[in-house]
Amino acid sequence: MADSTQMEVETATKPAAPLPTKPIFKPLKAHEMSDGKVQFRKIPVPPNRYTPLKKAWLDIYTPVYDQMKVDIRMNLKARKVELKTRHDTPDVSNLQKSADFVHAFMLGFDIPDAVALLRMDELYVESFEIKDVKTLKGEHLSRAIGRLSGKGGKTKFAIENSTKTRIVIADTRIHILGAFTNIKVARSSLCSLIMGSPAGKVYSKLRNVSARLAE
Repeated sequence: MADSTQMEVETATKPAAPLPTKPIFKPLKAHEMSDGKVQFRKIPVPPNRYTPLKKAWLDIYTPVYDQMKVDIRMNLKARKVELKTRHDTPDVSNLQKSADFVHAFMLGFDIPDAVALLRMDELYVESFEIKDVKTLKGEHLSRAIGRLSGKGGKTKFAIENSTKTRIVIADTRIHILGAFTNIKVARSSLCSLIMGSPAGKVYSKLRNVSARLAE
């Protein structure tokens, strides 16, 4: 019994083997993460955005090529903007960010607003149609679109400024650019207007919500 106790004490006092050193790996580049394969994105150009794209091409090309290190070109035959990664692309997510930026421009957002998608991770674009909220036809639909914009775009600007979002109303489709919480608030206000709420009621609700967001 004494011998077994002695053995246990001896094994406990033996020095522990040193742990192997932690390996240090260099961060992989975009082309290495995809096994050296070049990744592509293609964004179709709608007919109504073809002329604005030609005019603003340099403003789109510069941030994508110089800052995001992503190749960009316009395929005139297919009428699509094509993007692909390069060997010096620092992060594979840059390709998706660039695609989101170009897509936002195609939806009708201004370049100063859409370029925020390249610089901030928490921004995205949400789209929905008026018929998703309420089925409207003829003059009822026209009046709903009028309520969304307001006189001279006053209602739309008020919603944008209080929720820190950007809104594009393209016929019956509505596109909202912003952070998740802000988009939720803006969409709620737009849905209220579509359902027939007067602008004054929506403004007072917005004031309360924007005060909560500011806290």
